[in-house]
Amino acid sequence: MAKALLGHLGRDTAPTARLDSENARLRGRVADLEALVRHLSEENDRLVADLALVRERDAVMQPA
Repeated sequence: MAKALLGHLGRDTAPTARLDSENARLRGRVADLEALVRHLSEENDRLVADLALVRERDAVMQPA
């Protein structure tokens, strides 16, 4: 039975190559999306800080 399984697995490498290629493509896409998430998170942090400064400035400038 082991010989049959080894023969079956070693017979056709095209599906394995296709899966390896797809896996590499997906890993690249995940890396791209992770970089985008980091960029958007940094931009969001910057915008939140800017908004806090604007609100603080407006609070100081309003008459008492």
